[in-house]
Amino acid sequence: MASPSIVPADRLDRDMYLVLEDFSSGPAWRETDEDRTDYRTLISDLLTGQYEHPLRVVAFNPLEGWSRDASEDVAKDLEQRVAEGFEVTETVREFIERFTGRVLGVQLLLPLRQF
Repeated sequence: MASPSIVPADRLDRDMYLVLEDFSSGPAWRETDEDRTDYRTLISDLLTGQYEHPLRVVAFNPLEGWSRDASEDVAKDLEQRVAEGFEVTETVREFIERFTGRVLGVQLLLPLRQF
């Protein structure tokens, strides 16, 4: 039989996002206040340069019992924001490019139609 959680269930029933960041001493999970682990706040913090060297984003939901690497989804969302005119730091740009496989700011040429 599993031990009951010491954390109230109402605080666990949501998706949470944590960032693995590269600090000068090496990679570590960024300390984050509980109320700043939601997706909207994560995206806002990445857009405003709150993370200097993001390496990976992990999403989890303790009540549902799952976790996953959310880096690609976050990178795609950030890529869309950049396309809408948001500016990001160079390290966030590198994060986006690493997980989308596309270089930002490069317009792909469309073939000209022959008449």
